Amino acid sequence: MLRNVKELDLSHNNLSGQIPEFFEALYSLEILNLSYNNFDGMLLTRGIFNNVSATFIFGNDKLCGGMPEFHLPKCSSRNSGRRLIPKWKLAISIFFGVLGITLVLALMYFGWLKMKKRTEPASSSKDDSSLNLSYRILFKATSGFSSTNLIGVGAFGSVYKGVLDENGAVIAVKALNLTLHGTVKSFISECEALRNVRHRNLLKVLTVCSGTDYRGNEFKALVYEFMVNGSLEDWLHPSPSSANVDGSAHKLSLIQRINISIDVASALDYLHNHLQNPVIHCDLKPSNVLLDGEMVGHVGDFGLAKVVNESTHNTKAKMSSAGVRGTVGYAAPEYGMESIVLREGYVYSYGILLLEMFTGMSPTNEMFRENFNLHKFVEEALPEQLLEITDPLLLQEMESHIGTGRGNAARECLEMVYRIGVACSVQARRERTNIAIVAAQLHFIGDKLHAAGLQG
Repeated sequence: MLRNVKELDLSHNNLSGQIPEFFEALYSLEILNLSYNNFDGMLLTRGIFNNVSATFIFGNDKLCGGMPEFHLPKCSSRNSGRRLIPKWKLAISIFFGVLGITLVLALMYFGWLKMKKRTEPASSSKDDSSLNLSYRILFKATSGFSSTNLIGVGAFGSVYKGVLDENGAVIAVKALNLTLHGTVKSFISECEALRNVRHRNLLKVLTVCSGTDYRGNEFKALVYEFMVNGSLEDWLHPSPSSANVDGSAHKLSLIQRINISIDVASALDYLHNHLQNPVIHCDLKPSNVLLDGEMVGHVGDFGLAKVVNESTHNTKAKMSSAGVRGTVGYAAPEYGMESIVLREGYVYSYGILLLEMFTGMSPTNEMFRENFNLHKFVEEALPEQLLEITDPLLLQEMESHIGTGRGNAARECLEMVYRIGVACSVQARRERTNIAIVAAQLHFIGDKLHAAGLQG
C-alpha cells in the first residue's frame, strides 16, 4: 500500500526502536523525514538511506552507523543489534501514524480552500486595472525620471521611485528600454506570468502603462508596490551608498534570514505547485527579492518567467532561442546542456540563494571556478567548520548566545539550513528536494528558534 509513496514525513512522532527495514523496499520514496524521534541502533544503508540529501534524521541521538555523510558515531556490538519490539507492531504504528497525519492534512487543506473561496471576492473588490496611470502622471511622479529617484537598473530597463500627486502613494516604476533586443518579449512575459497570480510573497504589479512619451516615442512601464527596504542584495552585499546614516552596514539577524528564506520558498511553492499553469521564475537571485517595511520578502522581476501549460501534460517548457535562462552562479548546471525550463532548475537557484543568505558569499565569488562552487564549499565544511563558513555579521549575533540554550539552538538550526541548501543545489536534478518540503522544514526551523527565545 505504501510502495508508491514518494514523500513521507514522520518527524516529531515519538517513534522509538530501530528504523524498520521495509523502508529500504520503498523504491518510489524520494523524501523521508524521520527527524526528532527516538530511533536507536544502526541506520540502514540501502534504498532511500543511500541518498543523504533525501533522508532527514536530525534529533535521533541514539542512531549509529549509516552512510559516512550522516556523521553518525560508529556502532558498537551493543547498539547494532535488532530491536526487541516485533517488526509488525512498529509497522502498524507507523501506518496508522501516516494515515492520521494524512487525514489531518486533508482536513486542513479543504478548510483552507473553503476559507479562500470566502475571502477572494473581498480581496479582489478593488481591482488593480482601475488604476489608470499615463506617461504624464508617471513622468511627474518620478520628477521626470530623475536620476535622484533611480533605485535600480535591470537588463531591460530602469526602476524609479515615484510619488503620486492624487493620493501621495509611493510606487516603483520600471521604465523599459525598448531599444534593447528582447525588451518587448520580457514585458509580455511578465504581464502573462503575473496576470492571475496572487500571493503575499510576490511583488504586486499595480498597473502597466503603454503609450508614447513627450517626444512621440513608444513608452512601456510596469508599476509596482514600492518596497521601502530595497532588495536582499542590498542587505547581503551592501554598497557604500546603501549603508546606514551612521556608516554602518545593514545587518540581517538569524531569524530575519530564516523568515525571508521562508517567504521566498512559499512564493516558489505557490508558483510551482498551486497554479493550474505553473510559473517558473527563471531568474531567482538576491536582487530580485524585495523587502517591505516589515522585512517580508517579495519575489519580483518576472521578465524571464515562463508559464508551463499543464493542460498538455507537459511539465517541461522550452527556453527561448536566447539560450540559458537566469544569472551565472544561480542557473542550474543542466541549463548549459538542455533547452528546457524545469521546476527543479529553480529549486537549484533557491538552494544557492539560501546558502548565500547564511554564508554571505556570492556564488560568483572569484574563489569559485571550474568544479568548485558555493554548493561544494558548504558541503565540504559541514559540520565541523559550520561557523567558519557563516557570514561574519551573523556570527557577531551568534557569539552573544554562546554557552546558552539559544546558542545551541542557533547552531543546530544553522546546520539544518545549510543541509537544506545543499540538498536543493545538488548536481542531479532528480535528487533535489521538493520546494514544498523545503518550506515546511524552514517553518519548523523558524518555530524552533522562536521557542528558544531568538527574535528578529
